[in-house]
Amino acid sequence: MTRASVLVTGASTGIGAATVRTLLTRGFRVWAGVRDDASADALRALGDRCTPLQLDVTDAAQIAAAATRIADDGGLYGLVNNAGVAVGGPLEALPLDQLRAQLEVNVVAPIALVQAMLPLLRRSLGRIVMISSVGGRIALPFVGPYAASKHALEALSDSLRAELLPSGVDVIVVEPGAVKTPIWERGARAGEALAATFDPLTRARYADDVAMMLQLSRAMEARGIPAERVADVVAHALIARHPRTRYLVGSDAHLRVLLRRFVPDRPRDRLLRAAMRRMSS
Repeated sequence: MTRASVLVTGASTGIGAATVRTLLTRGFRVWAGVRDDASADALRALGDRCTPLQLDVTDAAQIAAAATRIADDGGLYGLVNNAGVAVGGPLEALPLDQLRAQLEVNVVAPIALVQAMLPLLRRSLGRIVMISSVGGRIALPFVGPYAASKHALEALSDSLRAELLPSGVDVIVVEPGAVKTPIWERGARAGEALAATFDPLTRARYADDVAMMLQLSRAMEARGIPAERVADVVAHALIARHPRTRYLVGSDAHLRVLLRRFVPDRPRDRLLRAAMRRMSS
């Protein structure tokens, strides 16, 4: 039972929900972290091997309660740190409390989960899968907070993997490009709300860019790969005898990494802005 048990955070929608379903088909026992009763009820319908947990990843008490419940049930083989949010907008006008909230969810919370679950993972020689983003390697304009959080998660994952090497617990990073998930629409709504707070000069300065990003968010959701593609990679990372340390997922993710490798910074800045405008039109 220990080796078959995996905790997935942010399991109500998108990559998290797809990962729960995929792991169930692979024979895992899944603990599904959610924040609302409706999501928990939907997950219970997936069968006895799926157990929803009330888990706000920024709530230390809920994290501790989840660790206790999983330990009492027999242990844990895998932790999939998937829960996340996306904050965007011009950095010049971004309220700093939004930046702090972005880092709290996407950077601090995954380490809080690791700290709580690591005693169980050590006993099972288990694995930690961090859901990052290609944005953790190459940042786009107007999504700086999200990209910063994923850059930080990449660095923390590298340090953690080396630190845990003697314990037998492995750390694998999954880096999707655009995925069809609700995070795009939520990000677009948040962007509209932020733009509404701009002073007149800032609103005029960034009007075209904000409109572009709102259109791009919706275009990327429509063009993104299915969340199940990412879930399949997560399952592989948990099952493979010798998993890679990183997995890029999606053709756009591979293309952006190639741009990072072969195109100098300033020409790449211009190229990315031009490409974003074409995709949003």
